Amino acid sequence: MLRRNFVKNVALSAAAVSVAPLAKAMPPISQPLGVQLWTIRSYLQKDLIGSLSRLAKLGYNEVELFDYDGTYWGKQPKEFSKICKDLGLKIISSHYMTGRHDGGKLPGTLLNGWQKAVDDSAAMGVPYMICAWLYKEERTSLDLYRQLAEMLNKAGETCSKSNIQFGYHSHNFEFPPIDGVVPYDLLLQSTDKDLVKMEADLFWIIKAGVNPVDYFKKYPGRFPLWHVKDMESGSEQFAELGRGIIDFDPIFAERKTAGLQHWFVEQDQSTRDLFESLEISRDYVKKKNYWLG
Repeated sequence: MLRRNFVKNVALSAAAVSVAPLAKAMPPISQPLGVQLWTIRSYLQKDLIGSLSRLAKLGYNEVELFDYDGTYWGKQPKEFSKICKDLGLKIISSHYMTGRHDGGKLPGTLLNGWQKAVDDSAAMGVPYMICAWLYKEERTSLDLYRQLAEMLNKAGETCSKSNIQFGYHSHNFEFPPIDGVVPYDLLLQSTDKDLVKMEADLFWIIKAGVNPVDYFKKYPGRFPLWHVKDMESGSEQFAELGRGIIDFDPIFAERKTAGLQHWFVEQDQSTRDLFESLEISRDYVKKKNYWLG
């Protein structure tokens, strides 16, 4: 559960339009602005190119993918990569599942077709591949986390052979101790620091009652990717950046300690149209000195 004292302190301290012409119509963006495509997942299913075009028009120019099954929303990897490139969207990372929850039946997971997934990412020029999520049955014991660490190391070795950095995305469930051991620390200590980096989801780490800066200092250089999203006061639900209680300034002040290279705006849910939410977050970020480059 969220430790409210910490959060209080944090609060205070057109498929019909061709792709190329859309890209030409966009103003140049001098700084990176990333977004995790999970934010607009329902839109992508209805209108893939039109939805990506809307992101580009908002000024987002780096993306993190998800839902790989050998294709991306029915597009072959190279075809999808070309769509993004023509729109001015640079693919930085992609998310994957372990495959443990269904015995390795799901394609495009660490247990099923991992080499092909790596080959596809390499062909697309994607520099990061991330283990995104654990199903409940994958996180009930320290033994499962130890097995996961071995799996992550192995996946990282495969990625490294193609000059891709592998990593693991945090939520809040890795922080409550099991038999006196914090699973997130177990993963950090049991994985190779070069083969397995961490994607820090600031929202979920804070919701677990943990200060992400403490982890940046304890494990410097292990956090090259971040998910950046805000938290509503009271409900502790997702909020547009600047509309919630998280003070990002002291967190971004430690970005060099963390080893930050890229970060992505993400909003899992919203009471608004999600493109409107992304526009609000974009406007907040433009007022801040969070840019990398």
